[in-house]
Amino acid sequence: MTDTPHILVTGSSRGIGRAIGETLKARGARVVGHARHDGPDVLGADLSDPVAADRLWDAAGERLDGRIDVLINNAGVFEAVSPDDELRTWHDAWSHTLQVNLQASADLCRRAVLDWQASGRSGRIINIASRAAYRGDSPLHWHYAASKAGMVAMTKTVARAYAGEGILAFAVCPGFTMTGMAEDYLASRGGDALLADIPLGRVAEPEEVANIAAYLALDAPASMTGAVIDVNGASFVR
Repeated sequence: MTDTPHILVTGSSRGIGRAIGETLKARGARVVGHARHDGPDVLGADLSDPVAADRLWDAAGERLDGRIDVLINNAGVFEAVSPDDELRTWHDAWSHTLQVNLQASADLCRRAVLDWQASGRSGRIINIASRAAYRGDSPLHWHYAASKAGMVAMTKTVARAYAGEGILAFAVCPGFTMTGMAEDYLASRGGDALLADIPLGRVAEPEEVANIAAYLALDAPASMTGAVIDVNGASFVR
């Protein structure tokens, strides 16, 4: 990119999203972040609201002087629900996870594609999915795995559909990453046993995922569109 890239990063208040934003800013990008509530450096949007993602795109566009070049969908929830729970509880958990993790990401991808088509500009989408998209997750997280598999399929569909218009799409599939979300999960399921399943012997650092996201946003050749990059310490190799 010859101009300063304008980038929207969702879920940027902590963990991977925060590391992505900091890495991109250090590379000279102009970044608008997002969190559930407004903050000094982020736009607030509760992505469980079906219209929030669409409004977030408009707000980010205003903040970035009417031009967004790269969309990074990182926001997500990781909440347990058991098949033994009541049906209403089960349905509510599925609806909430799919709305935040998949539908909101799809709505933002839709707006990105439509805006880039209307303006005749190229653009890039990076969807932060999960190792769970390929190897599944725990018995309490069917819905999480399904949402991340959907993100991967959506990424490939966008890449195939719009590459000829200069619209590129990539996905990143981290395994466990040292964030609050992963720390809680490791503690709840016996950290040592889970670490034994990672040949590298440790979980990823947020900065490692951020460096990959920044590469895809700023440097990756167009021929890489549709690629899914694994970051899981060889705990799942495909």
